[in-house]
Amino acid sequence: VQLQASGGGLVQAGDSLTLSCAASGITLSYYGMGWFRQTPGKEREFVAVISQNGDVTQYPEFLEGRFTASRDNAKNTVYLLMNDLEPEDTALYYCAASRYSKATVRDLYEYWGQGTKVTVSS
Repeated sequence: VQLQASGGGLVQAGDSLTLSCAASGITLSYYGMGWFRQTPGKEREFVAVISQNGDVTQYPEFLEGRFTASRDNAKNTVYLLMNDLEPEDTALYYCAASRYSKATVRDLYEYWGQGTKVTVSS
């Protein structure tokens, strides 16, 4: 099983960026897919989850609607659109797969990608 996160990079504050997470070895349509992020010295935090068929998404309130998760099960890929990026969004972003539809805690995720780095300059 492999989850390959990509799309990170260096952007300026206010820019948008879309992350992708392509899976192999599993069928993503069976899994709720989450996105988490982590900065050095901090806990990995939840930023988005999308249910198996994409009809339900959930985000933490602190994001104020700036992030949107989506998925294309035919391509076995999920996405995270990040708008109006802020320097505080700088982190390593991970995608993960869970048998739960709307898991927001990392312990409920079975498979993790390797992370893609997002850096937002002010």
